[in-house]
Amino acid sequence: MANDWNEKLESAQQMLPIIGKLHRENNVVVSVFGRLLIDVTDIDIVKAHRYSRLANDRELTPADTLPILELLPALNLGSASIDLGRLAASYSEKGGDLAEFLNSELAEVIGAATERPTKDVVLYGFGRIGRLLARILISREAAYGGPRLRAIVVRKKSADDIHKRASLLRRDSVHGAFRGTITVDEENEVIWANGTKIQMIYANDPTSIDYTSYGIDNAIVVDNTGVWRDRAGLSQHLEAKGVDRVVLTAPGKGDLLNVVYGINHDAITDEHTIVTAASCTTNGITPSLKVINDHYGIVNGHVETVHSFTNDQNLIDNFHKGARRGRAAGLNMVLTETGAAKAVAKALPELEGKLTGNAIRVPTPDVSMAVLNLTLEKEVTRDEVNDLMDRVALYSDLRQQISYIASPEVVSSDFVGSTHAGIVDGLATIANGNHLVLYVWYDNEFGYSNQVIRIVEHLANARPVVLPARPASKDI
Repeated sequence: MANDWNEKLESAQQMLPIIGKLHRENNVVVSVFGRLLIDVTDIDIVKAHRYSRLANDRELTPADTLPILELLPALNLGSASIDLGRLAASYSEKGGDLAEFLNSELAEVIGAATERPTKDVVLYGFGRIGRLLARILISREAAYGGPRLRAIVVRKKSADDIHKRASLLRRDSVHGAFRGTITVDEENEVIWANGTKIQMIYANDPTSIDYTSYGIDNAIVVDNTGVWRDRAGLSQHLEAKGVDRVVLTAPGKGDLLNVVYGINHDAITDEHTIVTAASCTTNGITPSLKVINDHYGIVNGHVETVHSFTNDQNLIDNFHKGARRGRAAGLNMVLTETGAAKAVAKALPELEGKLTGNAIRVPTPDVSMAVLNLTLEKEVTRDEVNDLMDRVALYSDLRQQISYIASPEVVSSDFVGSTHAGIVDGLATIANGNHLVLYVWYDNEFGYSNQVIRIVEHLANARPVVLPARPASKDI
């Protein structure tokens, strides 16, 4: 076993400089069955390959993917996200000349442009979601290029406001320390994060801001304050100079398009100057509901969410305009409402009127669970459903939205930092005739924030090409 481990590490160490070269010279990132190899160590690479045991008859090792990786720099690749695990598994089935195989599988990006379109991004608000969006944008700009975080808009709360904002970005009690360096230019009201210049703009009214005076133009404003949720309120951002589009990190009201990336993002047109990213719960459950509905048909169902407490609850018992949310969040399970079940229909109209929902807020700071209690048109078995969700998570066009796990030991904290919208817990699945209960974990902060960023990249026409191509989830 020791020799086997050392061999894996040796191959992984050979991969590191090639991964860096592809990133620097071709704007290419690589992954192993969706596990991105960005800013990784040799041990991270070995662990990513370990995941392949869920997708293959045997576990891949770095020695299996190293020959593929070694050929990539010579292919004159354009900007892309390339899955080494998928390529290795496919090549083991087809065989033949490896170079010819790669030329066929990666033809779409051979000789293509190496840069993704850039787009200015402004964060309006800097709370839990805003700071995670900042972290992701900074990280992805370094990895891919594309959308650039240019400014953050807040109300000034103290003389040392910018230092406090920088400190909150630097340290996070749930998600840990910022990976990199953060410095403050107090005189110019700028935060520098890993070389990214972020202008702090202090304002009380979105219409009064002239972003062009900061060199920002045609920007996407991501409103994560939740203050405005309708077209009239959010349109104020469009009155500011230098704003092109608006994304709301909450469910929108009225005729606003609620988007769950991976489900209905293709419905966005140039006329949609304001779109909303729905809620964390809607993003967490809609992809799994779509898969189940596509394959078995959903007659009706109930969604019960077990949700971590949020900042809109009271720390100790006090007055709150919402029912029950005034009771101490860290001491109680708090029964409350959720609009997520109804909101699913805004992304999946075929489920209109079929779902009900409630929520229980619990004393954990992050990661929630949705229990999908469904009546189906067809009879199913537990193994059948789990096999489907496993294959969807590995191979389908929803592999960034849905993950799958079958472990008897996992608990909520194991999913902190998950980039997926939801993770199906296979061991908890219950099936009896046409009745199905599916348990879906989701990081209601980080997983949701990744879904928001995918919408931003889509609006910027800067989503990376993912290769090899995957079949649609309905075809799995």
